[in-house]
Amino acid sequence: MGVCVALFVGAWGVVRLWSVPLAIVMCLVAAVILPVAAITANRREPDDRWWDER
Repeated sequence: MGVCVALFVGAWGVVRLWSVPLAIVMCLVAAVILPVAAITANRREPDDRWWDER
């Protein structure tokens, strides 16, 4: 989460002064990091018996 915030702040606070397209790319990367991290963290292994939790 901190990396995403740093990318957003860095993109629009500093990088946009030199390159707006690069700032937009940085924001897009930051927007993709969180969903990918959530999907990866919540993925279950093939041998997990999630339906049999008690």
